[in-house]
Amino acid sequence: MTDVEAAASFAITLAKNRGRDEVTPDELLLGCLKVVSQFGVVELGAVILDLEQLGIDWLQHSENSKNKVAYSQAAVALFDQAARIASADGSGKTRVEHLLAAFARESSGLMGDLKRTHGITSASWRAAIARLQRESPQAAGETKEHRAAGVRDYLSPEETADALGIHVQTVRAYVRSGKLPALRLAGERAIRIRRTDLEAVLEPLVPQS
Repeated sequence: MTDVEAAASFAITLAKNRGRDEVTPDELLLGCLKVVSQFGVVELGAVILDLEQLGIDWLQHSENSKNKVAYSQAAVALFDQAARIASADGSGKTRVEHLLAAFARESSGLMGDLKRTHGITSASWRAAIARLQRESPQAAGETKEHRAAGVRDYLSPEETADALGIHVQTVRAYVRSGKLPALRLAGERAIRIRRTDLEAVLEPLVPQS
């Protein structure tokens, strides 16, 4: 189970215990905080969050139940935002830190309460989550695995063309049109393309009836 799946599973358990038929952003945020907590405490920069003060039994485990619980539209939007953050971060997959970062602009519910109580701003929250991500053993392990396998996160146009099986001029055309995101090396003409952005030029094949 990934850390995001663990956070979602705990969020579902909370929603069921609260008699809800949907997982709201509040349960999702608490699920994320549970995953990154140590002994029920989360340290985010100068802010220390105690899960017990938030009404959470940090020793509680996720529970299986036959009752179905859906995600609210607001919770789905946070998952989508986390995926975009992971893509911009150059990560291969969405982690719980990306999901936490997705809450930075939230101003209602539990996140709004935390901002008001602890003087948290969008920037200070994102900075704390970035620090948390750098210290994450899972993130460090993924980086080591990529390096060991010789996998590069940034590709030249030629390498991108090889990866997609197309001509390099097609890649450059995608970049010029904005269809494929690219970055320019500081002070140079050379460009690089994130490996995680290659899916931007791929679309599902719809069989013709």
